[in-house]
Amino acid sequence: MARLGGVDIPNNKKVWVGLTYIFGVGRSTSYKILTATGINPDKRVGEMNEQEISTISQYIDDNLMVEGDLRKERGLAIKRLMEIGSYRGWRHRMGLPCRGQITRSNARTRRGLAGKRGIKKK
Repeated sequence: MARLGGVDIPNNKKVWVGLTYIFGVGRSTSYKILTATGINPDKRVGEMNEQEISTISQYIDDNLMVEGDLRKERGLAIKRLMEIGSYRGWRHRMGLPCRGQITRSNARTRRGLAGKRGIKKK
């Protein structure tokens, strides 16, 4: 297994898919990394040599914010919104969707099952 960005990537995956296992790296970022480093995206992770792995790792360290740093920054941004009392911060604090979704009939994952259960009849 290759270790990139603090994450173990399975050997049987293609490189562009394996890079998406890293938090903060999606499809488009994965392809940008591979074109910048000059590595074939269709190559398997197990077929890569140490030089290619170190090249990708170096590029990620120099140019991207991934894993713990990204999680910490996102958490601090949400905490800042809650502290200043913005609408989005208030929605985060209440555990409700904060991007304009309708919550009357949906949003069960954020609201929980409390409103879904009806009153039992005798």
